Amino acid sequence: MAMRSIGSLTISFGLVAIPVKLYTATQTANSISFNLLHKGCGSRLKQQYVCLKDGQTVERDDMIKGYEFSKDQYVQFSNEEIKAMEEIGTHSIDIAEFVPIESIDPVYFDKTYYLAPDKGGNKPYGLLNEALKDTKRCAIGRWAARGKSYLVALRPVGDVLTMQQLHFATEVRAATEVDVTKPDVKAPELKLAKQLIEQQTTAAFDPTAYVDDVRSRIEAAIQKKVEGQEISVAEGPVETGGKVIDLMEALRASLTKTETAKANVAKLGPRKAPKRVEQAEKPARKASKR
Repeated sequence: MAMRSIGSLTISFGLVAIPVKLYTATQTANSISFNLLHKGCGSRLKQQYVCLKDGQTVERDDMIKGYEFSKDQYVQFSNEEIKAMEEIGTHSIDIAEFVPIESIDPVYFDKTYYLAPDKGGNKPYGLLNEALKDTKRCAIGRWAARGKSYLVALRPVGDVLTMQQLHFATEVRAATEVDVTKPDVKAPELKLAKQLIEQQTTAAFDPTAYVDDVRSRIEAAIQKKVEGQEISVAEGPVETGGKVIDLMEALRASLTKTETAKANVAKLGPRKAPKRVEQAEKPARKASKR
């Protein structure tokens, strides 16, 4: 099924304006979620807000937002005051600079979108995509939406431009905050570790080689429940970790284990992904009153 566009934007590339359509690249909305039910009758539960001072249930019309500047001390903001501070949506991506994609630490990567040329934008869209591929660069710019300002990177993936949301520097904690004492690594240990890495190295990352086993188990259990079957509750996975007594011996054992696993995979052939359990289509939910 073809993807549905969630909006339209314009990329400002010098004096060139490129109209594009926006698509979500991931499917987090399709994740399995559970509703809270009343254990006695199985009915849905409604969330309520209770005042911590007098214990009364508070309706939405009687709520106001506040910021805690000190312990139990708040300054209040009306919806109008908050709205005035929000970023105005520009529906445009203003390119500020071009940088090598490898110069961006992956810790800064956030949500990813796909961009496709909109009406009249096919030629400049393709030109920007090819220029980025040839120069091995990505474009850094800003995008404002939903009252927020986002830092984004435009990068080519084949013939498609992607828009990668980036964290601002103030949102990323420095790795130096983690207390790590550099150990004394001996040459033979490093040599064995490198051999283990080489043994398990492939040409490129293949995401289709990995399956979400937890989701598959949940889908299968849901299907059984829908069909009126009982499911068995088995014990969780047994922890196998422990203290490493001899690092060299552990590395040698790892090399042997990997060689055996590779030989078994070669005999069995490529792994097939399990069939997904089809779930019944959910009825449309009524819009909640605000």
